[in-house]
Amino acid sequence: MHALSLVGWIVAGYAVLVAVAAAVGVALRAPRPRWLDQIAWMLELLCVVLALGALADLSGGDRPDSMSTHLGYIAACVVVMPVALGTVREDRGPWSSGVVAVAALATGVIAVRVLMTR
Repeated sequence: MHALSLVGWIVAGYAVLVAVAAAVGVALRAPRPRWLDQIAWMLELLCVVLALGALADLSGGDRPDSMSTHLGYIAACVVVMPVALGTVREDRGPWSSGVVAVAALATGVIAVRVLMTR
């Protein structure tokens, strides 16, 4: 298995973990805990690693069929979580966990799309 594929699947799996943890918070109607923010930022770090690996793969001469789509997925993977966390920075209510859950799920899907378009 290619190292980039492994990182992509790790990102996708971790994104599901973050989404489930956030969804449990919504289901319990509990305020968003600080640890949820921390694991969401860890997901962001993994996305940066995936993006750097994907860009390194491009510099190695491996060109995808649609370069703009591939680059768009790479950018989206890195941007989604910080935007979501920024929008709920001051809101610690239960529904802010829902925002984190949706963003984590979207990040996981985007990570898989990065792998599929390369």
